[in-house]
Amino acid sequence: MRLSLGFSPCPNDTFIFDALLHHKIDTEGLEFDITIADVEELNRLAFEGTLDMSKLSYHALGYVLPTYILLNSGSALGNNCGPLLIGTRYWEPADIDHAKIAIPGTYTTANFLLGLAFPNASNRQAYLFSEIEEAVLTGAVDLGLIIHENRFTYQDRGLVKIMDLGEYWESSTQLPIPLGGIVIKRTFPLEIQQKVDRVLSRSVAYALKHPEGTLNYVRKYAQEMDESVMLSHIQLYVNDFTITLDTLGKKAVKHLFARAIDLKLIPFYDGEVIVKPF
Repeated sequence: MRLSLGFSPCPNDTFIFDALLHHKIDTEGLEFDITIADVEELNRLAFEGTLDMSKLSYHALGYVLPTYILLNSGSALGNNCGPLLIGTRYWEPADIDHAKIAIPGTYTTANFLLGLAFPNASNRQAYLFSEIEEAVLTGAVDLGLIIHENRFTYQDRGLVKIMDLGEYWESSTQLPIPLGGIVIKRTFPLEIQQKVDRVLSRSVAYALKHPEGTLNYVRKYAQEMDESVMLSHIQLYVNDFTITLDTLGKKAVKHLFARAIDLKLIPFYDGEVIVKPF
């Protein structure tokens, strides 16, 4: 059986999908046609229902729950891994409402967290995540919301951290921060959803056990990234929650959606959010 699969070129995604795509594990007869794109582009494709399964921002998932359901495996979720609000100088929290802020996409979880922390900061402009630091440095915007590998490199360019929005979430909820997850279309029968979940969990576990075996594939899409940054990126976003959400991870995801519904940031959905365990 062939499924269309979308994920980003970021090291954490290529790391977890390497074994699955290159038959280093038993895929139980599944084959995949891949689309590699920035996460906000993947969010857009999900709104259109283009792919059978895909990486998505948790924020975007809130809009497509009638079409997609979250797998237990594959999530980027944890502690001390949230987006950072940065600038060329420190800003007092009271002034941030008036700032022009570059965000890595309207439907990213980063933008959702910014809305939680600063609900009145409405002057936001979407940029490709890799272009946000430059926009801040040139003065095109006042502040930038950075994700992915930029959180490891912003200080090298003379930028300063104003707030860690992951810390904001964790301190207010005592839960890990859900950033992105892997979804599959609800039109697939439960046994297929569970098979995909099993195979992906197996792929993540293999990568964590044999990290050196994934590096050629990870490097292929991270050619301009320093290897130490690439490895730090993987260590930050791939963990036990990526193998399976488990009880605490599911609690964090459901709390995120409950907060989003209360604040009318996503549509209400009264149904299953996560694939039943296999």
